Amino acid sequence: MTSSPPPSTRQRRKEARPQELLSAALELFVEKGFAATRSEEVAARAGVAKGTLYLYYPSKEDLLKAVVRENLGALVTEGATIAGTFAGSTQELLVLLMQTWWERVGNTPASGIFKIVITEMGNFPDFAQFYLHEVIEPVRALFTRVLQRGIDSGELRPVNLFETVHILIFPMLMLCLHKHSLGACPGMGQLMDPRGFIDTHVDVVVRGLMVRPEAGLPAGKKTGKRG
Repeated sequence: MTSSPPPSTRQRRKEARPQELLSAALELFVEKGFAATRSEEVAARAGVAKGTLYLYYPSKEDLLKAVVRENLGALVTEGATIAGTFAGSTQELLVLLMQTWWERVGNTPASGIFKIVITEMGNFPDFAQFYLHEVIEPVRALFTRVLQRGIDSGELRPVNLFETVHILIFPMLMLCLHKHSLGACPGMGQLMDPRGFIDTHVDVVVRGLMVRPEAGLPAGKKTGKRG
């Protein structure tokens, strides 16, 4: 019984090429902006011909969509799996999801995607629709389920889920923007610890959502005192 020979260097290079192109694209899109980056610059940074880039990604917008899928899509799916099997409290689940998100996205070059989205999405409506369906809606649905889980279990009080989800998510985006703005300036230093910020952020939000012991008492009898 003979084993298959290991893939040649050329074959390994071909298999790695899509990832190399995506990494080069992400770097340039963050450095120069999506609109200002030319396809040949991406190809050159990845060490391939422009024609090779088009074999994998026919347009620059297709390339940006692939960058988003590669860095964010799989993580959303993983988050849904974690939420579906987690046995701890809702606060513990929120911390786990958001810390995982920071480790896989916020603390990596992928954090620059949000800079691209905020600065250039308005000029590319097709990409905006793609981002809405591929990222925003799945993330919103995931955190809505997590909060509803807490409400159903009696941990959290009923609230407007749509607004509460955004209260949870928006500060995470600001962490990424800070990283690529003030955090990128020499001498500014790290203005905050992301992991500590996430713990505090979830703690503050969840404490505001917790069921209050007096919530079920009739009006005028919440404190046990008479005026």
